[in-house]
Amino acid sequence: MANHKSALKRIRQIQSRKLHNRYYAKSMRNAMKNFRQLTDRKEAEEKLPTIVAMIDKLAGKRIIHRNKAANLKSKLSRKVNAL
Repeated sequence: MANHKSALKRIRQIQSRKLHNRYYAKSMRNAMKNFRQLTDRKEAEEKLPTIVAMIDKLAGKRIIHRNKAANLKSKLSRKVNAL
């Protein structure tokens, strides 16, 4: 266990950031899961920009790595083109 006040504070800060990051990462994963189940190309093309923006925002805040964000966006665009 931590012996210093500052270490205890860091533990509290890390815990709150972890919960915050987990929430946004999970909401992105749920949005992607729903997007992959779409079968209508027009609907997928309408929803693609919002999901791409969500992924870019998470990469900008370093919740996910920028290369992972690029890979996810690539897979989503391939999905839309395949429809």
